Amino acid sequence: SYLLGVGRADCTGPVAEIPLMGYANPDQVGGGLLTRLYSRAFIVEDPVDSRRVVFVSADIGMVSQRVRLEVLEKLKSKYGNLYRQDNVILSGTHTHSGPGGYFQYTLFWITSKGLIRPSLKAIVNGIVKSIDIAHQNMKRGRLFINRGTVENSQINRSPFSYLENTASERSRYSSNTDKEMVILKMVDRNGEELGLISWFAVHPVSMNHTNQLVNSDNMGYASYLFEQEKNKGMLPGEGSFVAAFASSNLGDVSPNTKGPFCVNTGESCNNPQSTCPVGGATMCMAMGPGSDMFDSTRIIGQNIYLKARELYEKASQEVKGPLSSAHRWVNMSDVSVELNATHTVKTCKPALGYSFAAGTIDGVGAFNFTQGSVEGDPFWDGIRDQLLGEPSNETKACHKPKPILFSTGEMTWPHPWHPDIVDVQIAAIGSLAIVAVPGEFTTMSGRRLREAVKREFDFHGTARMDVVIAGLCNVYTHYITTYEEYQAQRYEAASTIYGPHTLSAYIQLYRGLAKAIATNTVQDLPRGPEPPLFNVGNLTLVPALAADSVPANKTFGDVLQEVRQQYRAREVAEVTFVGANPRSSAENATEHNFLTVERYTRTSDSWHVVQNDASWDTRFYWTKGLFGRSNVTIEWHIPPGTEPGVYRIRYLGHYKKKLSVTHSVSIPFEGTSSAFEITAL
Repeated sequence: SYLLGVGRADCTGPVAEIPLMGYANPDQVGGGLLTRLYSRAFIVEDPVDSRRVVFVSADIGMVSQRVRLEVLEKLKSKYGNLYRQDNVILSGTHTHSGPGGYFQYTLFWITSKGLIRPSLKAIVNGIVKSIDIAHQNMKRGRLFINRGTVENSQINRSPFSYLENTASERSRYSSNTDKEMVILKMVDRNGEELGLISWFAVHPVSMNHTNQLVNSDNMGYASYLFEQEKNKGMLPGEGSFVAAFASSNLGDVSPNTKGPFCVNTGESCNNPQSTCPVGGATMCMAMGPGSDMFDSTRIIGQNIYLKARELYEKASQEVKGPLSSAHRWVNMSDVSVELNATHTVKTCKPALGYSFAAGTIDGVGAFNFTQGSVEGDPFWDGIRDQLLGEPSNETKACHKPKPILFSTGEMTWPHPWHPDIVDVQIAAIGSLAIVAVPGEFTTMSGRRLREAVKREFDFHGTARMDVVIAGLCNVYTHYITTYEEYQAQRYEAASTIYGPHTLSAYIQLYRGLAKAIATNTVQDLPRGPEPPLFNVGNLTLVPALAADSVPANKTFGDVLQEVRQQYRAREVAEVTFVGANPRSSAENATEHNFLTVERYTRTSDSWHVVQNDASWDTRFYWTKGLFGRSNVTIEWHIPPGTEPGVYRIRYLGHYKKKLSVTHSVSIPFEGTSSAFEITAL
C-alpha cells in the first residue's frame, strides 16, 4: 500500500480584459466566467523508503517554464527537499479558455499582451495550494489502473500529415487517433474513495475562439461531472473527492467530430490545405457534435466522463511497487541524435514555419495563411526581415523543408522568444510510468515514444510497465510531429520548433531516463543546464485598472433588467446589474465567487445557495461601458430536474474607489434579483 493525498484549489485568475490562452487570437479577451479553473494535485508516497511522486493537472492552456520555476521555488521554501524538479510533474489540461500572460518567453507575449502578474500569481498559488491540501491529507491507500476505448469523441485534424507515416507503421493501428483512456483510481484502506486521474488524448477546443467566458472546456466538464457525482450534495469545486482529466498526446486530435466545413458555403474543406474555394483558409472551421459550442462541450465532456466512470467502477488491477522519478534539463536546440551506427542528426534552434500562422481547423489564423506551406512568401518575408531580422542560413537549412516565418531561436529582444532549455521527466509509480512531455505530441509521435520507453524498461528487466504520456508539462515547446509528418508542413509540423528530428531527440532522451529508472542509476543522470528566470518587469498592454463608476441615480449592484416572475426547467433566468470590473475582485481575493443561485426555504424563512459561479449552468457576463461604467449579466440555464420553488440570483462584486492620486481601495458590494418561481413542467 501507499500513502495517498489529493487536493483541489482554484487557479482561475482575472476573468476580464485578459487575453485567453490557446488560439493566439488577440481579439479573444476574457469577458466573464462560465466555470472556475482548478489545479488538482495527487501525492503518492512509498512508506518503505518515504519516496514521493506528485502529479498535478491544472485547468490551464499549458504549464509554462515561468509557472514551474515559481511553483518549485515556493515548494522548496515550504517543504525543503521533499518536492523537487524530479518528483513533481505539472501538467496543463490544454483548455483554450483560460487567462494567458503567464509566460516569460517573448513569443507568447504578442497574443497575451505581455506578462500579466495577476494571471501568473493565480496559477502559481493555485497549484501550490492544491499540493498543500494533498500534503496535509495523506492517508494509507491503494491504487488501481484500468484502460478502455472512448468512441465518438475525437478526429485527427491533420489526417493528410498522418498519412505521411509509412503504411507498415499505420497498419499496426486501427485508427488515426489514440482512443485509449487510462485511469488511475485512488482509495484509502477502508475503501473510501479519494480520487481519479484519467489520461486521454483530445484537444479541449469544444469551445471555439469566439468564446469570451473563462472555462475549462470538455475535460473540465468531465471533471465537474465526476466530482459532482462523488461529492454528493456539495457545490461545484467543494468536496474531498478529486477527479483530474489530464492531457496526453493530443497534438493532432480534435473533439470537433463533424469535421471541417466552409463556414460560408457549408461544403467540406477536408483537404491538405484546409482551405475553402471562397474566402480561403479563414473560412475552414471544424464543428463539434452539438447545436452550439456549449452543447458540444457538454456532449464530448460527458462521453469522456461516462467512460472514465465505467473504467473506475471496474478497476481491479492494483498498482504496486517502488516509486522513482528522473528529470533533466536539456538544451533542445543542440541535441545530437544517433539514428543508427553510421548516421547522426541534430536538432535546431527554435523556429516557427508559415503554417503556424494558418492555425488549424479548430482555430484559424488571422491572415489567411494556408496549412501545408513549404514555400515562403516574399511579402511576409519582407515584413519579417524588417521587423525581426532574417533567419540565418544555418537555421534555414536545419529546418528544411519548413519555410521559416519566425526564427525565434535567433530573436532575443527584450528576452529570448522561445526556450532552449527544456525539461524531460519520467515518474514511475510501481508498474505505471508517467512520461511528462513539454508540449503536444501527435498521435503517432506519442505511440513511438510510449513504445520506446516501454521497450527500454523491458530491456533492462522491468517488464510489463504501463506507460502513459502526460501532455503540456513543465515548459511549452509547441508541437512534436514525426519526421514523416514534418515533411507535410501543416500547422503541427510548422510548430515543431526544434526541427525535423525533434521526436528522435526526445525518444533518445526519454529512453535515457527510463534506463536510469530501470537500472536504479537516476543519481548518475546529468542535471543539465538550468533554465533562465528572466527579470521581467511589468511589461503588459493590459489596460490599467481604472476606478469603477455608476450611471446617475444608480449604485453598484442595482438591477437594470429584472428576471421574469416564472420559469420552467430548460429555460434561462437572466438578470442585469450595474457592475464593476471583475478584476477589482480578482486582485482582492483569489477565490472570489461572483454569483450565487439561492432557493428559499419556507420552514426556516431563509435562502440556501444551490449554485455558484463554478457551475456549468451559470454564466457571468461582464460588459465594459464608457467612463469606468460596466454592466454584469448573469444567466442561469435551469437544468432539467430542478426542484420547483422560489429562487433568486445574487451578484457579488468589488468596485475600485480612488482615495487619492496614489491610493485606491476595493469595496465589496452585492446585488440581488427579485425572487422568481420555478414551476414543474
